[in-house]
Amino acid sequence: MPPSKTDKSPASAPDLDILGDQVTLHPTGYVEPPTSQGGGHERNLVEHMAKFRESPLDFLREVSLHVSGTGWRAYDDVLGQPILYSGFSENMKAAVMRTPMLKRKIEDLARQRVEVEERSGLLGDEKVRIGNKTRRKAEIETSLQEVALELTDGMICKMESKRFIRGAYYLSTQLLTRAYHQGVHVSSEEVLRLRSVAEQAAKKKHSIVFLPCHRSHVDYVSLQIICYRLGIALPTVVAGDNLNFPVLGSFLQHAGAMWIRRSFGDDALYTTLVQSYIDTLLQNGFNFECFIEGGRSRTGKLLSPKFGILSFLLDSVLSGRVDDAIICPVSTQYDKVVETESYISELLGQPKPKENLQDFLSASSVLSLKLGRVDVRFHKPWSLRDFINGQRTRKDQSPAMTGSTKLQDSENRVRLLRTLGFKVLSNINAVSVVMPTALIGTVLLTLRGRGVGKSELIRRVDWLSSRVRNKGGRVAHFAGAPTEVVVDRGLEVLGSSLVGVVNGLPETTYYAVDRFQLSFYRNMTIHLFITEALVSAAMYTRVKQGGGPDNQRISFDHLHDQVHFLSQLFRGEFIYPTAGLLANLEATLRGLENDQIITVSRDPAGKALSAGLSDAERKNGRENYDFYCFLIWPFIESTWLGAVALMGLTPPLEQKDEVLLDVAKTQDAAQLLGKTLYHQGDLSYFEAVNKETLKNAFQIFEDEGIVSLHKSKDKNIHTTIKLAEGWTPKRDPATGSIVPEGNLWSFIETIASSRREGKNRRDGATVSTRVLVLADKVGRQLFESAAATPGNAVVDAMRSPKKRRRKEIQTKARL
Repeated sequence: MPPSKTDKSPASAPDLDILGDQVTLHPTGYVEPPTSQGGGHERNLVEHMAKFRESPLDFLREVSLHVSGTGWRAYDDVLGQPILYSGFSENMKAAVMRTPMLKRKIEDLARQRVEVEERSGLLGDEKVRIGNKTRRKAEIETSLQEVALELTDGMICKMESKRFIRGAYYLSTQLLTRAYHQGVHVSSEEVLRLRSVAEQAAKKKHSIVFLPCHRSHVDYVSLQIICYRLGIALPTVVAGDNLNFPVLGSFLQHAGAMWIRRSFGDDALYTTLVQSYIDTLLQNGFNFECFIEGGRSRTGKLLSPKFGILSFLLDSVLSGRVDDAIICPVSTQYDKVVETESYISELLGQPKPKENLQDFLSASSVLSLKLGRVDVRFHKPWSLRDFINGQRTRKDQSPAMTGSTKLQDSENRVRLLRTLGFKVLSNINAVSVVMPTALIGTVLLTLRGRGVGKSELIRRVDWLSSRVRNKGGRVAHFAGAPTEVVVDRGLEVLGSSLVGVVNGLPETTYYAVDRFQLSFYRNMTIHLFITEALVSAAMYTRVKQGGGPDNQRISFDHLHDQVHFLSQLFRGEFIYPTAGLLANLEATLRGLENDQIITVSRDPAGKALSAGLSDAERKNGRENYDFYCFLIWPFIESTWLGAVALMGLTPPLEQKDEVLLDVAKTQDAAQLLGKTLYHQGDLSYFEAVNKETLKNAFQIFEDEGIVSLHKSKDKNIHTTIKLAEGWTPKRDPATGSIVPEGNLWSFIETIASSRREGKNRRDGATVSTRVLVLADKVGRQLFESAAATPGNAVVDAMRSPKKRRRKEIQTKARL
């Protein structure tokens, strides 16, 4: 279906379809029809790659072509610096060990250790002390160099063999295109632009830094396949060492993986080593890849940026050690993500299993699945040096500028790093493609009722795809294909475990089987409509009261205050437009007004005075307004749940001594409370017990000063939590029950004013009392558990700062 005349998005270039040995040009958003009911039809991409059982000779021929490097498989004349040669790893290790930064750090650490030994009297009396110091310092430096060399060998990627890379490409493509049976799609326009940038970068010896979003382990496989097939130098990929286990670890390291620890702690040598390696890569123009979100998103939407590796990249250029690097944000979207079932288990509180070879081998079971296709989109690359200079110019021109203007200053550097991180996320959102499965999942979770007929499903998918384009987003698979075909294909990929079908009715009817898992796909669209969702939820404070249209109108001031409250509440969840609250609010109101969803009364000067639902929207059963509310309601529920759980942190009357609670156990208790409230009907959305959303809520509570967290650098001492001063509710002296009043309760009530009113629950005194009793019950169990654990992290956290500081010094002294 071609875009409507009102769509704002420009016409896109054709797609390139990478299917094993074949690279095919298709119209934008090309879609193949779903398989027949018999299911025996194989996609042509699988036919292009011979199967051993069906055609052993053709299979062996294809393998030999890859191993021998025939044609494009030779991977010659690659755009970028040479990496695939014998001795590459040794040269890289030597280059890292020669970096001035690493040499200085080793000297500093050796000197500090000698000073500790000298103060401890371990270097003899004054007559021999000077000689012993020199000798001892040399010994320590030698030892640290050996440690650094060993760490470097375990860290760096070892892409030394073209033959190995050819075989790895063939194997990876075989596996990937058997699971994602419609292949890997990219935009021809973006690829041509990327190749042009890569050509210029190679001449200047600049690195291309790929910064993709992260939803699946398939992310780095698909990007490596694209770079290989299009003749761009393979990037060194930052990977957590949790994947570095026997067999697979070595394979990935030789295919481009750079292993790093999940946490550096206070290991100064390791931190410097990582920075030195990144400097070496960027100084020599080697391409680089790391995931801007850190870990994989378990919720389907973009996570807040992680600044660890990003900080190293920024420091390399900001310090002048690296001339420049080219930033290329990348969006990777899937019809269906392989790991969603395991994600749901983790979000419901199940511990994440440790990665091992057996689990990876068992992944072969997905190869017979038909998971659709992978869409990879590349934002226009840009210079990191130009970004830094632009931020420096903005700061120099700022009228509010005070003090030092150097970007290296700690405060300014943090601000620069945050701006960089969110710029990359914004770029990723700008090029992301909304897949049919995301459209279907979004529609199913934003309609009232148990199910939806096929005609209605198609109509709402049409409406949603139009809204996506109108917001400047991209919709995959619609060019030249009827919406019905697209919906059929999306339903086929989602499968009966996610979307059920009721047959034998006058019209085929679909319903959400696993709403929690479908929310992963809905969250892929929410970033496009976040301002509309916030405004709709703020208006709901009046709409939920019912009555006539006038009774449901909301004043602009009240609307502004509630939107501000909600946007602050979810600043860790979503990425907002950069124009500012008032400008975003005005633009959103005008957009909703143009769509005939709301009416806005204005004064003669055009200033908004109030807003309410339009007559047209009321006649349509509020379907479009409800759509925006349904998008944000699960997140409101989750944050409300987290805030209610805080009421349980009110110390019992009999608790005389201060007891700090383990924050991880407190969050687990909040999740348990949520499951109870859901099954008792006081929580509308089971996904509100989502572990990640609750963690984000607790972070906001800390930022707002509602709770105080006590953190220790000692890994054996858990982070503890307590309600901050002024936020602790009172208890009834007679009954010991928590009194529903005070700052925390007012905060909860403000959240609750935008909660969904459902058939199974109403906000009221009875509900509040029941919820508080449950929160108190769960909280008392936390206090009892903490008080009954002698010598645990709570006791240590309550030590005086002087004692804690003494212990930290003693720990650091043990080098």
